[in-house]
Parts: sequence; C-alpha cells; structure tokens
Amino acid sequence: MAFEKLKNLTKKQKADIIKTYAFIILGTFIMSIGYVIFISPLKLAPGGVYGIAIILHHVFNFPIGLSGICLDLPLLIIGTLWLGPKFGAKTLVGVISLPTFISLWEKIYGYAPLISLPSDPMMPDPSATFILALFGGVIIGIGLGLVFKSRATSGGTDIIAMIVGKYMKHIPLGTLLIFVDSAIVLIALASFKDWTIPLYSWLVIYVTGIVMDKVIAGFHTNKAVIIISEKYDDIRQHIFDELDRGGTFLKGEGMYNHDEKKIIFTSISSKELPILIYFVHEIDANAFVTILNASETLGDGFTSLKEKALN
Repeated sequence: MAFEKLKNLTKKQKADIIKTYAFIILGTFIMSIGYVIFISPLKLAPGGVYGIAIILHHVFNFPIGLSGICLDLPLLIIGTLWLGPKFGAKTLVGVISLPTFISLWEKIYGYAPLISLPSDPMMPDPSATFILALFGGVIIGIGLGLVFKSRATSGGTDIIAMIVGKYMKHIPLGTLLIFVDSAIVLIALASFKDWTIPLYSWLVIYVTGIVMDKVIAGFHTNKAVIIISEKYDDIRQHIFDELDRGGTFLKGEGMYNHDEKKIIFTSISSKELPILIYFVHEIDANAFVTILNASETLGDGFTSLKEKALN
C-alpha cells in the first residue's frame, strides 16, 4: 500500500521526501560530531538520551552509540504506545542514524579531546573547556535544527516530558524538558564530583537551543516596522516607490484625545531600514516609529510561504 502511494507521487514530491530524509541524516551526522569529538571528552551531559549515554560511558566504559540506541528505542516504543503513533518514520530514521554515526566516530576518532586538557580533572583549563563546550553546543544545535526543520522529533527524553505533560497539562512542555535535562545534568555532577560539569553542560544546552532556533527559523534579519504619522500617504508612497515594498494600514485611536489614526505596518530587510528611517524623518520629523526584529518574513517579496511550509 505504501509502495503504491509512493508510485503515485510527482517527481517534485519524491524530491521533497528525499530532501527531508537527507536533512535528517545530515543533521544526525553533524550531531554525532558534536557529541563524540567535543562534548564527551569533557564528561559533559547536556541533557537528553546522549547525556545519559555519556555518563554511562565514563562511569562504566559503555559505548556512547550503543547506550544511546538501547535507551532511545524503548522510549520510542513507550511513547508510541502511550501517546499514539505520532512519531513516524522520520523520527525512527533519526533515532537509528544518530547512534550509528556516533558509533562510527567512536571507531574512527576514539574518545580523545580535540584540544589538550590538563591531566588533573580537578583543575581544568577553562579556556579549552569553554571552547570545546561552545563549539559542541553550536554543532549539536545545527544538527538538531536540521532534524526539527524536517518535522522530525529528537525522540529520547522529549518523550518522557511529553508523557509527563499528558498528566500535568498546566506545566508547559518546554518547562518539563528543562526539568528532565537538568536532572540529567545533576546526575553527571553526582557521578563525576566536579561542580564545573553542570555549568558547562547548561552552557551547551543554552547554546544548542539558540543555534537550533536559528537553523529552524533561518538566519534572515528582517524588520517589522510600525509607523504612526499624520503624513501616512507620503510615507506609503515612499515605501512603494523607493523600497518596492507593500504594507498594511491599521486603524488606531490616540489614547489621549481619541483621534483616529492610520498606522502603517510593513516588513523590510535590515539593509532597507536606514533608508526608511531617513525618509520618514524627512517627511515627518514628528512621526512615531517602532522597529521589531522578525526572525523571518514569509509571503510576497520575501521567502515563499509554500516553499517554507513544504521544506
């Protein structure tokens, strides 16, 4: 049945499917580099299944990739039984490919740190540790962002948080994830008796989250601009003629004297912002301008909404 559905897909749909799975595999490959080469040598446990796997490796000498798959697959099965078949083939590909790549790196690279660290673990070199933790967080964030961008999930401890969230609906999922990851970080502290480990682990979690969000949303630097001016028609014409942009008039009312106002709302690139500010000042020096950061703008003149939704 699935094969018949695949046969009926157009070439573009098949290409989109290949691209999606390629992103998942590329993402897990990049993540494996972060875990094995950057994070594991520091004994950091930045949450998740592979935070636990790193602890098991350093305490019991278990392979990280094998520990990860042994923890991930049962969680995936439990999540499917508890929450329903919502994870799908894409998550399964991620769950299998990540430990495969980690095991490959363990065979090729081993467990040595990329930067020489002092032999005494109680006196770590802060500069080397910081660099490794920072780059590890960036690399894992890029890989995880590619996986999430493909509309797959990371599985692992996310599933634990989702199960708990089913019964504690008043607590946001993001908060539950922080609790689960923080518990793993504290287990690492108890295992290695080094107070710097949770600090660097939380640094990795923070950097991973920022980079992951950037990869998902894109590295665009668009601006959403709100302009209140009595000379709205002149400003509107400038936006059309000089910037070749559109916009929307919003109806507003002054709080002090209840005058009706027309408010301009438009989206422009960061490069166009100084031009707009200059001409608004030239047209109406008393105009009120609010500038908002927009991580991404979708629609006519910007990234295609259809392309973003499908990819």
